[in-house]
Amino acid sequence: MPVHDRPRRRPAPLLTHPLTRRLTRPPARTLALTLAGAVAASALAAPASAADGAPPQPVTTMWVWDNSIPREVDARGTGYAPADPAVLAAWVRERGLTTVHLSAPWAADVGVVDPWMTATVDALNAEGVDVGVLGGDPPWLDEPHLAVWWLQAAVHGRDVAHVQLDVEPWTLPGWRTDRAGILTRWLTMLDTARAALPEGVGLGVDMPYWLAWEPAPGGGTVAQAVLARADSVGIVTFVDHAAGRDGILALSADAVAQTVAAGVPFTIGVETDAPAVAGGAGWTFGDDGADVLAAQVQVVHDALVATPGYRGVAVQHYRTWRELEAATP
Repeated sequence: MPVHDRPRRRPAPLLTHPLTRRLTRPPARTLALTLAGAVAASALAAPASAADGAPPQPVTTMWVWDNSIPREVDARGTGYAPADPAVLAAWVRERGLTTVHLSAPWAADVGVVDPWMTATVDALNAEGVDVGVLGGDPPWLDEPHLAVWWLQAAVHGRDVAHVQLDVEPWTLPGWRTDRAGILTRWLTMLDTARAALPEGVGLGVDMPYWLAWEPAPGGGTVAQAVLARADSVGIVTFVDHAAGRDGILALSADAVAQTVAAGVPFTIGVETDAPAVAGGAGWTFGDDGADVLAAQVQVVHDALVATPGYRGVAVQHYRTWRELEAATP
């Protein structure tokens, strides 16, 4: 059995960032992209009235992949001091965040990870935040019971609102040769995880925008198949500008439309990691500065604030966002 011995961090990309790599778009996708661009342009043309439940500010959500446990104390530790429960809660409070996806290592109810997880969840709950436990590994596709074991330990004895799965099956070597098989196993794993959730705990899924263009086994798109299983999604759109044909709004438009049609709440995910990790400078705000990030997510927010189910922008991730702000004069 593979050991999930550390908080899930995105691997260095093979070619580009696994969640946002440019796919070769066949001619059949041209119309969809044109329509997406038109929708985005229309949204930018005039401010919209906020939809019911829409957030009052752009950034509402954050992925946290680190913990404050020294690695020499526990192999699952990342030793990031600002992930101390009180420090993390203060950051969340100062920025008015409403949702945090908190990385849960394997066996999060055992050893020194247990009190750190519980204290962090409690500190965030005290700020009125919806806290979710975050994790995922591609091998879970072949052994869905591993996802169940992970989530049961992650939620054990903790008041969490959701489980956020970030499994990324497109990183597997067989993605190009057995895509239908991999997708079928992914959807089966999501079903298995959902069935194991405690009462009152929702299933959140990180969903790259381009899954709205990917055919699903049995019909429809992969995004639609995920949406049929999820209580919320993060539409991951890791590019560093809001407008234009290759901007956040145009690229995510089809995924947003399918999400709205499914009646599922969503956030738009953006990246702040270094270009070397993100797969290139165009996929991240990590080399642009906090002011550019703030300006671009404001454009996204203004365009989507009237969209049913829109719950703000999610930033990937705590450590690099904090570093980005510290580096901005």
